[in-house]
Amino acid sequence: MVDYDPALIGRVFEVTDPVPVTAEMIRDFCRATGETSPLFVDEEAAKRGPYGSIVAPPSFAVTFRNGRQFFEHIPRFGRQGFDAGKDVEFVAPIRPGDKITLSSHVKEIYEKTGRTGSMVFVVVRSTLKNQNDEIVAHVDHRFMNRP
Repeated sequence: MVDYDPALIGRVFEVTDPVPVTAEMIRDFCRATGETSPLFVDEEAAKRGPYGSIVAPPSFAVTFRNGRQFFEHIPRFGRQGFDAGKDVEFVAPIRPGDKITLSSHVKEIYEKTGRTGSMVFVVVRSTLKNQNDEIVAHVDHRFMNRP
């Protein structure tokens, strides 16, 4: 069984400064990813859409980064490890003019045994909020370590 301080779970260790979202950022993201939906790239079409204006594609949420403290606070178990993926929950659209902050905490720590032995997973949840303190997305960063 993996040994860790249970007080780690849920403790917020970082809140970033707000990042202003611009229409140009959304346009550049769409161009880079090949996104062509009119809801994201065509102002006139987006006005007639469900949001009344251009919004960012849901995958835009993963472009926001944690700050310097992020990796300093992730519990480590052993010396080897890697990024084991991300899960994203989209809650509300991100719009030009929004100012997005991330708040990060350790969501869970669990152990699994695979073909090559024991692995410890640490899940760090980053919650993205806009300037109105409304949640727009949750990003769960999963890291695997070999004890």
